[in-house]
Amino acid sequence: MKKLSSLNRKEQLENIEKETFDIIIIGGGITGAGIALDAVTRGMKPLLIEMQDFAGGTSSRSTKLIHGGLRYLQQFEVKMVADVGKERAIVYENGPHVTTPEWMLLPFHKGSNLGPFTTNIGLRVYDFLAGVKRTERRKMLSIQETLEKEPLVKKQDLKGSGYYVEYKTDDARLTIEVMKKAAEKGADALNYVKAADFIYDENNQVVGVIAVDQITEKSYEFKGKKVINASGPWVDQLREKDGSKQGKTLLLTKGIHLVFDKSSFPLEQAVYFDTPDKRMIFAIPREGKTYVGTTDTVYDGDIIHPLVTKEDRDYVLKAIDYMFPDLGISTADVESSWAGLRPLIAEEGKNSPSEVSRKDEIFVSDSGLITIAGGKLTGYRKMAEQIIDVVAEQFKEEIGVLYSASSTKKLPVSGGEVGGSKGFNEFKALKLKEAIKLGMDEANANKLIQTYGANSDTVFNYYEQYQTEAAKYEINPIIFAELLYAIENEAAYKPSDFFVRRTGALYFNIALVKQAKEKVICFMAERLAWSEQQTEDYREELDQLLTDAVTFA
Repeated sequence: MKKLSSLNRKEQLENIEKETFDIIIIGGGITGAGIALDAVTRGMKPLLIEMQDFAGGTSSRSTKLIHGGLRYLQQFEVKMVADVGKERAIVYENGPHVTTPEWMLLPFHKGSNLGPFTTNIGLRVYDFLAGVKRTERRKMLSIQETLEKEPLVKKQDLKGSGYYVEYKTDDARLTIEVMKKAAEKGADALNYVKAADFIYDENNQVVGVIAVDQITEKSYEFKGKKVINASGPWVDQLREKDGSKQGKTLLLTKGIHLVFDKSSFPLEQAVYFDTPDKRMIFAIPREGKTYVGTTDTVYDGDIIHPLVTKEDRDYVLKAIDYMFPDLGISTADVESSWAGLRPLIAEEGKNSPSEVSRKDEIFVSDSGLITIAGGKLTGYRKMAEQIIDVVAEQFKEEIGVLYSASSTKKLPVSGGEVGGSKGFNEFKALKLKEAIKLGMDEANANKLIQTYGANSDTVFNYYEQYQTEAAKYEINPIIFAELLYAIENEAAYKPSDFFVRRTGALYFNIALVKQAKEKVICFMAERLAWSEQQTEDYREELDQLLTDAVTFA
């Protein structure tokens, strides 16, 4: 069983260069991770490479919802609502530790996008299309019931609300859990390895990738029978390298989120609400914080580091003030923020980003490069199934090899081996007792169990075994256990990997990052044998991310 460890990068890269893979997947977001898992479970031999950290792009910067796409009903995207609604339930059952049901309040006021009648009809259709389970079907609430659920909602002209279930997730951790399961099944996956160019045979068919390790800058040649471009916002750049950027192209749009401490925004109930310009955004409570977003604006700047601008920030603050007028929210209340890009497929005649479909499409170039673009976090598993169906059909026609149908529908992701959503409650109760025996407090124990699911056993073992070492580095033993786990089992190599994508702390506990970063950097530098220059570079990178989270361009 393979592990995603940062301790054996050099050997792994050298061994991979000696092999020939059935598929090389470029892109380590949720789509690439899903493709790797689907491929390996059908008996294919996949290699995945990602030029940043896993989930370093779009897959760590979403609204962090596995949702059924209610708003797509307004665009009459009926099939999409049906598909992603059903996928939502599958994602939940396969990883109940990383995805949890969240009741959502949809208030309507005089002049709202949706009124009581249209909301009732819309949610009823949504329940039907998405196959929503009986206990989670929509309810219609009166004015009084609405204010009981969330007293902060604007009272003037309130007419009531809809009440329905979405699913909250940690997008980066979901990506990591899918990637870990693919590795457990035999897939190879490397972060910080960039696809610099393609390798072609005498018939101009793509048969591999020239890859550059971003840590050492050493080049490697990786051989693969098929190459899949699942690079999200970079899809068109790779198609351009292949000489196949023609026809449909990407439209990048930016979405931003602001994070507030509960003391300044004491939201108790997730709310999906109108903005003054008739868009819809979310306000969601999480871990003692409230985060609000998202915007939807066309973007043509730096793809790697999209930033939250003052204009973005002020738009969201204005929206909060509009729906929660008694808060008196201000710029000073913003504790953290993030910006992410949506790689949509441009459509003729669609002038605003919100009109453009979130559907995914597959393109096959003359060279054989297979590209998947568009799509949503919720639909990652189905997207992976569809593209591996294409690959399987190609292998059948070209070399007569038959592969089975996808088997991921009922396959738990890593950490999800807890008996589904029903079994998870019993699992949590059992693990909580074990954690308390080890000396953990209940709040931290619950958080670890919810974060790591079935893998919490390994984290608990690190906690128990490395108390002395944690004290030596002056790191809280729980943080130390998570850090060891991230390095040895989740390919964390830089401090930003740990604080942003393995724990989410930079977004939801920025004070902890500031307090613990130097000790964590000191330990990682020693454990991963960084040079002095690497240590300084990675420190600067994390400091820049801390600055970007609270500074607006």
